[in-house]
Amino acid sequence: MAATEFLQTAQGRRLAYHKSEGTGPTIVFLGGLKSDMEGTKAVHLEAWAKSRGYPFLRFDYSGHGESSGAFTDGCIGDWHEDTIAAMRSLTDGPLIVVGSSMGGWQALLLARVLPDRISGMVTIAAAPDFTEDGYWASFSDEQKAALETVGHVELPSDYMEPYIITKRMIEDGRQHLVLRGPLDLPYPVRFLQGTEDTAVSIETAVRLLEHATGPDMRLLLIKDADHRFSDMRCLALIEQAVEDVMRIDA
Repeated sequence: MAATEFLQTAQGRRLAYHKSEGTGPTIVFLGGLKSDMEGTKAVHLEAWAKSRGYPFLRFDYSGHGESSGAFTDGCIGDWHEDTIAAMRSLTDGPLIVVGSSMGGWQALLLARVLPDRISGMVTIAAAPDFTEDGYWASFSDEQKAALETVGHVELPSDYMEPYIITKRMIEDGRQHLVLRGPLDLPYPVRFLQGTEDTAVSIETAVRLLEHATGPDMRLLLIKDADHRFSDMRCLALIEQAVEDVMRIDA
């Protein structure tokens, strides 16, 4: 396995990444909250891209995986800065952006910054605006008070250790919402969503589909798939979706 490389950003963060060369648009994998670039989907998609000669990039946001910083110090805006830094420093030319969960939100934020470089997008259980519509909307009065007095709340997860959600993450998330204003995706887009996902609802997927504008957007619902979306059936569907948006672009 190739050694991990590191990128120093203008914000002073040290981002871990793996990059492989090839021809055609670079496929970029954007992971989810508290996930890292060694996850099943990222590693599988890298191997698939290499087998077909496509360039590929996976990386860890700050506070994730091998990158510098603590998760509890980060927020959506920080990870957006990390994503922009990785794209501008480590890639050239057209991008096929694959975003999983929070990475789906990051993909949509990236679409605002680099609209001319993205030639296709695939999201997997995309979770746009989840800090506001998921966390804040569901917080009890006691939890909202704890954000002010303690600075964070602890939330259980069906998929890993509890999340520590900070006041900064909630407040920063409000500066990066994508479902409250225009969201133009002028290239092929495939939204993948499992029907048994307990972290991101089908309603969220439909809301995103209805809100965004673009010439070629499709939502694929996969019966019985959960938020991990990592079994062989789901991995094959991710491959197909990436091939679909690349073929259309070509």
